[in-house]
Amino acid sequence: MPTPSLHNLLIIVILLIAMMVICVWTKKLTFPAALTAGIIGFFVFAGLGETGILMLVTFFILGVLATGHKKQLKTKYDPEILDNKGRTSGQVFANGGMAGLFGILAIADHKNSSLYILMAASSLASAIADTLSSELGMVYGRRFYNVLTFRREVRGLDGAVSLEGTLIGACGAGIIALIYAGFDKKSLFVIGSGILGNLTDSILGATFERKNYIGNDLVNFLNTLVASLLGMMFYYIFNFP
Repeated sequence: MPTPSLHNLLIIVILLIAMMVICVWTKKLTFPAALTAGIIGFFVFAGLGETGILMLVTFFILGVLATGHKKQLKTKYDPEILDNKGRTSGQVFANGGMAGLFGILAIADHKNSSLYILMAASSLASAIADTLSSELGMVYGRRFYNVLTFRREVRGLDGAVSLEGTLIGACGAGIIALIYAGFDKKSLFVIGSGILGNLTDSILGATFERKNYIGNDLVNFLNTLVASLLGMMFYYIFNFP
């Protein structure tokens, strides 16, 4: 993977700063969150190039759109949504931190950049699958079940999943996979990693998060970590070029 030129790095820094300002202005992100997102974006582009930053931006845009979609309806199931004053730096890092880490690793260990971009794609596929299945599943899901016991549960409860939300999340993972590899078989591994990462999120939600042992940010970080490790496993098992 070619190293971005200084000219391209300068352009991406300007674009990232513009996005940071817009996100703070529109209250999509707090200032620390916008700064965190900008730093992650810089390292993703510097290490993983255009494909990496396109995956990251796609995740962000889809996440923002899904979060704002039918927001008033969602408040019926989660009144705390009304108190949201923008995503925090913890939330941003929980979803995109792994991709930023792989960008740094790709800079330091350029010869293995193909591995790191696969792991970044897997982590972002899991992050978008979780975001879309949660935000849009709450709106379009019909029946909700505990991911472990399969018993009917209340909409919006940690670890409660719906068929509709799960399928929407899988579609989100598919979008990241298409950006990563197009209609190549490697996309299937990214989709699989994203779906399994999202499943991990639901399992952690139904167990540790529901009992307040861990918070949502840690759950989100762990699901992207699991997905990225699955991506690494696929890379070595199937001898990716």
